[in-house]
Amino acid sequence: MSDTKLPEVWLRGPLADVPALVQPVAHALLQSREELNELMTGFPETLLWEKLAGMASPGFHLQHLTGVLDRLFTYAKGALLSDEQLAYLAAEGKQDEGESVGSLVKAFNQKIDAVLQQLKTTDESTLTEWKGVGRAQLPSTVIGLYTHSAEHTMRHLGQLLVTVKVLKQGQL
Repeated sequence: MSDTKLPEVWLRGPLADVPALVQPVAHALLQSREELNELMTGFPETLLWEKLAGMASPGFHLQHLTGVLDRLFTYAKGALLSDEQLAYLAAEGKQDEGESVGSLVKAFNQKIDAVLQQLKTTDESTLTEWKGVGRAQLPSTVIGLYTHSAEHTMRHLGQLLVTVKVLKQGQL
């Protein structure tokens, strides 16, 4: 096995079958997946729902990362959220006995795979189309939703990184 660390995803070149204008979104989402998987490897189950200074737990961040991608990419298709998506949103941050670090990471990885498929089928001529967000149908565009999905994912990954590192440090 090689100890050579790969460059960040955006420095590895274009992704096959991903339209040029959404390459940065795909790069950011793939980078977040790599970092999240590395970060959560070996993370103790006992710390999954721990909060630091009243801030969100790792479990919340893992649920939210998956849920927000699902919701933003649904809006990008011009669809409203389903009852199932609304129920998932309401449950974010609530401990579910059936969830583990592994199951939450797996759900995130599967969502990244799904949204990458959506990016691959995106017609670049639709990127500036208006799309409504939420019940209020606040204005955005396909590219706005895709871009927000990337920056929002990286923001929560950063918060998760700090939370996980501090919680693990407390275990020493």
